[in-house]
Amino acid sequence: MYHYNPSTALEELNEDATLPNPVHMRDMMLRAHLDADHSLEMNRIFLEYQKNFGEAQNLARKLLAGLSRPSR
Repeated sequence: MYHYNPSTALEELNEDATLPNPVHMRDMMLRAHLDADHSLEMNRIFLEYQKNFGEAQNLARKLLAGLSRPSR
């Protein structure tokens, strides 16, 4: 499964423009066994990713809601 393999997730992102769910991204970070400094930096980046992922979902929801309404 891609969500446990960062290399595969990155490949899919490049090919399909699909972002991994933040839960899967967090699991990848936990499985990486990073040292303290690297872990702290990755956590900072993850928090930004999580925030932007949520914002993108809200924008997509608005777009899809608008597109699903019948034309007038």
